[in-house]
Amino acid sequence: MTKTRYIKLILILGSLTALGPFSIDMYLPGFAGIAKDLNTSVANVSMTLSSYFIGISAGQLLYGPLLDRFGRKKPLFIGLLVYILASLGCVFVTDIDTFIGLRFIQAVGSCAATVASVSMVRDLFPVKDIPKVFSLLMLVVGLSPMLAPTIGGYVTADYGWHTVFFILMCMGIVILIAAQIVLPNSYLPDTSISLKPKPIISNFISILKEPQFYTYAFAGAIAFSGLFTYVAASPILFMDVFEVDAKTYGWIFAFMSLSFISASQLNSLLLRKFNSELMILGALISQAGISVLFLILAINDLLGLYETIAMLFLFLACLGISNPNTAGLTLAPFSRNAGSASALMGAIQLGLGALASFAVGVFVKNSMLPMVWIMTVSTILALIILIFGKRNIKKTITTSGDEEIVIVH
Repeated sequence: MTKTRYIKLILILGSLTALGPFSIDMYLPGFAGIAKDLNTSVANVSMTLSSYFIGISAGQLLYGPLLDRFGRKKPLFIGLLVYILASLGCVFVTDIDTFIGLRFIQAVGSCAATVASVSMVRDLFPVKDIPKVFSLLMLVVGLSPMLAPTIGGYVTADYGWHTVFFILMCMGIVILIAAQIVLPNSYLPDTSISLKPKPIISNFISILKEPQFYTYAFAGAIAFSGLFTYVAASPILFMDVFEVDAKTYGWIFAFMSLSFISASQLNSLLLRKFNSELMILGALISQAGISVLFLILAINDLLGLYETIAMLFLFLACLGISNPNTAGLTLAPFSRNAGSASALMGAIQLGLGALASFAVGVFVKNSMLPMVWIMTVSTILALIILIFGKRNIKKTITTSGDEEIVIVH
């Protein structure tokens, strides 16, 4: 693969992966305006995040078998088309219930991009390089939480929050065209894969029984739910508790994303000396320590705006290290049904993210303490799952398919 083609693939796959985060982050500064326009509360508006996460989670399981059965590009085209139409609907929404429903449909469309991009990473790159590729994708994806809330803050302030969804619709159109023109047909349709419910469920169960899959999928997903907790709680935390305006909130969110981006790039460098298993363990232990300290400070009311930003910055950095590595080791045992494996991994991650964001909507009102509790409990649980799950993995596969099998420990 030439360097030019490598960069082009990373940019397109990164854009596909970033569509979902952009759809989440860009409208966050408009929460107060949305609540006012739709005659509801900010907490109810946060339920549109929960419906989005549920839509992505459910859609993952839908697209996984479709991507394996029909190839990558046809399901991707249909999903992006659904996303574009749902985004257009959000431009004209007038009540919160319709908005929640449209966000669910928008998510179902956007997750085609997410599952297809992850599957194509597995198709196009050697498995041993997948953690590095995911780290590079994080660099592209990381631009979304930097740019999206900042742009969203200014767009909301100057043109209203409806305009945000018009911009998202235009992004969907551009990405659809670019993906259809640039991306190769990386996977031949497999007609042996049935779309009947029973074989699909059996396939997912067989994947789920793989110890390496369930250990790293669940440990990674539960740890990563801390990010969803932060995203869902941040408008309430910064705009209600600390009373910053929409534009300032956008800049704070952009700054926080530097943590995740920097850590994911540091991960690429550290992988030259340390294996993914060690990186995951170190990141989760660090994340647990930071979250416990965060909780102690929050309980004793010792955190102002800047101290809170500092603690969240450190917390998110740990996720930037663990996430690319858990994703790589989760998918490593699978080559033939990588679409279904990546879909199941995504469904677990986003399903738990939806649960975390729902908990934020219920418990986070005028204090940061519930948010920190959710982060701390999820991190410790992830570490426990990793430690006990690794006992069932006889040999960790870091390369598979036609490549030489590399065994760790």
